[in-house]
Amino acid sequence: MGMVTPLGIDVPSTWQKLINGESGVDVITQYDPALTETKIAAEVKGFDPTQCIDRKEARHMDRFVQLGVVSALQAVDQAGTRNVSADDTGVIIGCGLGGLNTLLNQYDVLREKGADRVSPFLIPMMIPDMASGQASIILGAKGPNFCTASACASGSDAIGTAYEIIKRGNASIMVAGGAESVITPIAVAGFNSARALSTRNSEPKKASRPFDAGRDGFIIGEGAAVLVLESLEHAEGRRAKILAELVGYGATSDAFHVTQPAAGGEGGARAMIAALKEAGMEPSQIDYINAHGTSTPLNDKNETMAIKSVFKEHAYKVPISSTKSMTGHLLGAAGSLEAAISILAMQHGIIPPTINLTTPDPECDLDYVPNTARKATLSTALSNVFGFGGHNSTLIFRRYEGR
Repeated sequence: MGMVTPLGIDVPSTWQKLINGESGVDVITQYDPALTETKIAAEVKGFDPTQCIDRKEARHMDRFVQLGVVSALQAVDQAGTRNVSADDTGVIIGCGLGGLNTLLNQYDVLREKGADRVSPFLIPMMIPDMASGQASIILGAKGPNFCTASACASGSDAIGTAYEIIKRGNASIMVAGGAESVITPIAVAGFNSARALSTRNSEPKKASRPFDAGRDGFIIGEGAAVLVLESLEHAEGRRAKILAELVGYGATSDAFHVTQPAAGGEGGARAMIAALKEAGMEPSQIDYINAHGTSTPLNDKNETMAIKSVFKEHAYKVPISSTKSMTGHLLGAAGSLEAAISILAMQHGIIPPTINLTTPDPECDLDYVPNTARKATLSTALSNVFGFGGHNSTLIFRRYEGR
């Protein structure tokens, strides 16, 4: 796996801050925060793409592409798959909004200098599939290559789709995840108009507070996370270090509203049921849930109801946490980042906390691992992601014990 997040520019640094309960939220630096009602975000700090990508190539990539490509390179380097058969390797890197930074910059060029000054790289920099496309070019991966675009579920659906491609026998290796970077005045203003973002500007580190009674919206974040998926036979054949098994994927639609979840989180519940069915598991066999947990009033309440409807009494026993309390909401990259975090939790036997949970909402009465990481022996983990448009995606991972 590879990741670039508001907590760190690789897996180890991100993981350490997660288990320390540190927040990556601060005052916006990518534009003048006076322009928008929300003035805080979870930005990636200290990121230099030229450490991994040729300087000229990096200059012709939007920031979300740079983040996705660097995460993909980290992942394949850890997996040792750089020189594996190119024809049998595919890439799917999901994205919610694409190259919004490039589009806005080039619109300013159009308005101020004229149409003939617009960059010829505008389109290949801004289209959402370009993180996947550029990663494929750099890696020489000639298998299936495209982008999933399902709002906040994009990264999770990329992993689930890659899983299905491997199961069908259309590839032996898939590089899959999500990337997003849209901390811009127009995106923040749009989410503000939808009353989706927190406006707790005076307390950035405390603004993302999933399941807390004082939550007032999510924190927009940026970053990327990518996993290398591989068929078991192929992985064993090259003696790969297997981090976990992906055993279940469920995807459903609320078919209800463009932004609001269906009542009771029934669409999310169906995604969890579908993933459990594919995994051949009972709810009681899940040891940890990485919740979507956005810190919005509707999501957290409805996700809690969905978990209760699926897990019944076990809902009160299974530890749940929202790592968005620390990373913010990475939108199209959220699902892949949280899938990777779920695997790390199993590997290290530590559940990252839900920070800023100081006044529990009476309607959110489950075990959200408040404020402090917890040691636990985990054999299975379930990751939920729900997105605008009614997209619901659930992944289930299991510790690999060999065979």
